[in-house]
Amino acid sequence: MRDERLTLEKLYGEERFEEHVRGERLAVLQAALLETMAEHGLERCITFHHRTIEAEAFSVGLGRVAGRLHAADPERHPEEVWSGWLSGEHEPEMRAEELHRFGGRVGRAVMSNCRVLGEGVDCPSVDSVALIDPKGSAVDIVQAIGRALRQKPGQDKLATLIVPVFLGPDETPEDMPYSASYRPLLKVLSGLRAHDERAVEMLAIPSEDLHRSKPVSPWLGPAPEGDDEEEQRLLLRFGVHRDPALVARLVEYNLIEPEHANWRAGHRAAVAYREREGDLVVPYNHVEGGFPLGRWLSDQRRAMRAGTMLPGRAEDLEALDVVWDPADAAWEENLGAAKAYFAAYGTLAMPVTAMIMDRPVGQWLANARKKNGLGKDGARASRRAAALAAIDPDWNPDWPVDWQRHYAALKGAVAPGSVLGYVEPGAMVNGLDVGAWLVAQQDGWEGLSGGQRERLVQLGVRPPEKPAAVAAKARRASGGARAGAFDRGVAALAQYAEREGTVVVGRSWSEELPDGTSVRLGVWLSNVKSRRATLTGEQLERLAALGLEWAEAA
Repeated sequence: MRDERLTLEKLYGEERFEEHVRGERLAVLQAALLETMAEHGLERCITFHHRTIEAEAFSVGLGRVAGRLHAADPERHPEEVWSGWLSGEHEPEMRAEELHRFGGRVGRAVMSNCRVLGEGVDCPSVDSVALIDPKGSAVDIVQAIGRALRQKPGQDKLATLIVPVFLGPDETPEDMPYSASYRPLLKVLSGLRAHDERAVEMLAIPSEDLHRSKPVSPWLGPAPEGDDEEEQRLLLRFGVHRDPALVARLVEYNLIEPEHANWRAGHRAAVAYREREGDLVVPYNHVEGGFPLGRWLSDQRRAMRAGTMLPGRAEDLEALDVVWDPADAAWEENLGAAKAYFAAYGTLAMPVTAMIMDRPVGQWLANARKKNGLGKDGARASRRAAALAAIDPDWNPDWPVDWQRHYAALKGAVAPGSVLGYVEPGAMVNGLDVGAWLVAQQDGWEGLSGGQRERLVQLGVRPPEKPAAVAAKARRASGGARAGAFDRGVAALAQYAEREGTVVVGRSWSEELPDGTSVRLGVWLSNVKSRRATLTGEQLERLAALGLEWAEAA
């Protein structure tokens, strides 16, 4: 059946029972079945469903889908496809009559059922079985497969099993050996293995078509004469090409050696995680490349404690710096959750009630900040403190955690490389009023520690001016016309000297400042020179710095 990239949770999860989702899923399955029958020349198919309502709905709507496919491609699809359905509630006479109509049909026909056409039921010969929803027991699946494989002596019948596989939206072909999407196919292959163990195990040996550069699926039995790939008796086909090596890995990991293959997949995921993160501090719920790495590591620690782990495997994990001790393991899992919290909020200064990944990291960190909270063993405590500091250097600040949390929220609102602008009181970040908090820090600047002030200054927060400086600024602002005139004159002279390259100014010259103020620069210079004795030392220094020799000290 063709792969359809629809949401796996919708099509195989609990949501598939919702009405609109059932409709989407049903339409895809009906069209895919008819396309598959047309592609492989199949005429008589039985579909197996897990629920009676699904079997009925599949049969009732199949004719409409067949009509649409015929209208789109009349050469590929017949105008009419017969369909019927059976359930355990049907009377035996009605069941026999429906099967008779199914067996007597000329042309394409599909019979849908739910746990009816198993062992002990006489059924017309069919060339294909579609396990639309293989969620029944292993016995149900084996019996369904047997319905397709059952044949008369010497019949040499080629039976086709059809299984839908819905891929997740982000899945790639390389995910096949570990993906949950292929579970329906694996259940059918497991049932097929009960019929022919050798046939399924051959799938674990990838084969290449020697006459083509493109690999083909594994095939069962010798190829007939000729190079036509369609004439080969393929054991497993997909709607789109799949690398035989991936198919082989899928079968080996999940059917042939599931325990050994599971360990190899876990080790591969552990290596990938450590190469990326630098450690094996893996949260319990973490999934690495489709593999549940966190739970797998927990299982390995359990096996190590029980003494059932193979020495070679223990050495492989120790080479990755795995943590075996249960207490350390729990601590490492909490550390992994702390990493996730920092990635989300930019700080470990979290409320004591904070939870992430089902772990109470807020309470855990509050305990870690207490005396001996990292353990009484000095070396272990130092390692743990370093691990937390590697995530957030301010995980255990010398000031209140609440202050650090507000600071981190404010810092997170500042774009990298920029400085903090005006923040209006009432501005909220992560549920915190950082505007009002910032006003409180500026008002209480003198009461902050050096570390707190340093962090605020790094954000661009300016400390409030001291009262003396404020008074001096006020005096400068209202120091009288003379102080203001002197400052304007100095500014005009500096502007003139920069442009003209000299401080020799004609008595009638006026200089216009950038704010539009006009200064009679020549007259001003004459006046300040005549009042040299009344100028302050600072004023003389400013004039001398501009190049006026008479202003220099005697």
